[in-house]
Amino acid sequence: MSKVKAAIIGSGNIGTDLMYKLEKSNVIELTAMVGIDPESDGLSRAKEKGYHIFTNGIDGIQENPGIADLFFDATSAKAHITHAKVLKELGKMVIDLTPAAVGPFFSPAVGKTETDKGHDNVNMITCGGQATIPMVYAVNQVADVTYAEIVATISSLSAGPGTRANIDEFTITTRRGIEDVGGADQGKAVIILNPADPPIMMRDTIYCEVKDMDEEKVYQAIKEMEKTVQAYVPGYQLKQEPLFDNNMVTIFVEVEGAGDYFPAYAGNLDIMTAAAMKVGEDFARSIKIVS
Repeated sequence: MSKVKAAIIGSGNIGTDLMYKLEKSNVIELTAMVGIDPESDGLSRAKEKGYHIFTNGIDGIQENPGIADLFFDATSAKAHITHAKVLKELGKMVIDLTPAAVGPFFSPAVGKTETDKGHDNVNMITCGGQATIPMVYAVNQVADVTYAEIVATISSLSAGPGTRANIDEFTITTRRGIEDVGGADQGKAVIILNPADPPIMMRDTIYCEVKDMDEEKVYQAIKEMEKTVQAYVPGYQLKQEPLFDNNMVTIFVEVEGAGDYFPAYAGNLDIMTAAAMKVGEDFARSIKIVS
């Protein structure tokens, strides 16, 4: 069967890493990369690989709407607001890797990849959300999470201009994801940029306060979720055994990147592109079925 044509909007770190991942897909055919900086490394690499490149941003898509049916937006929350409107008018499906939260939140580890023809824009929450919300969800399935707080610590070197410009959106969108997808009654998100040299791996701490603590059930749910995420992010792992204290469980996660474009320590970026590819492939299959 023919593959679904896709394009990436955003030629920065996220978009470039996603390019390398999509090249391995059995259902998606990458056709183009769209950017605004003609000198960007991402556009240069895309051109070398033979993809169409556009340096005039969303205007390039409006002028060439047939270039793809599925789009991945790896720009910024502010930019995506505009992109979403244009792509909706063009009748295109969008996987949003920014914290704009225009569409519903999706996390492949918690069954949020249902192929609903009604969706034309889905949001990948945040890197911290993709790393921690699955664990909140797992605990909530067996112990009813009343409060969940996550602390995402990433290397300062893995936080590019887009990440730094979206800090407020990160905390707000991740909190919403903890509640809407993770199932916690109340959530909170914190991000820390660590300037250590050599750079540290992405590490996430998840605190869950629960109503019905059953340590064995919670432990098993956590271990099973670790395996679920590892199916598409092999470098995802528990850093140590969960800690239990009365009605509180604390989970420690580390994410090592696959090294497609980013250094291995940039697991925060890698988990976003890996999750986006997984969701994009699910929607690509539905597009093929419908078409």
